[in-house]
Amino acid sequence: MAAPSPHEFDYGAPAGVFTQMRYGRRGSGAKYRRFDTAAEAIRYAIEEVPAPLLPGITMEVGDETLDHLAILRLYEDPRFPAARKRAGKTSAADGHSADSHR
Repeated sequence: MAAPSPHEFDYGAPAGVFTQMRYGRRGSGAKYRRFDTAAEAIRYAIEEVPAPLLPGITMEVGDETLDHLAILRLYEDPRFPAARKRAGKTSAADGHSADSHR
């Protein structure tokens, strides 16, 4: 799941997010949510999904499947077109602030 270059990534393309849900000892399931744009999907994944679930999240954009680290890199990129709701949010994915690399 290599991340596309942010220079080449189409933030306006439709995207889907899969979140692995854990239910204790009873197993797990997947939750799917569709977005009109990848930018909306990325913002949802980073800002709305509970941090403990981030390592199990994937996003599909066209023929590409991105893991949580690729999603985080796209969110942190200065070309990310959507307004960020929470400045400085810490991600469970890497323990760094989403704004720390700018």
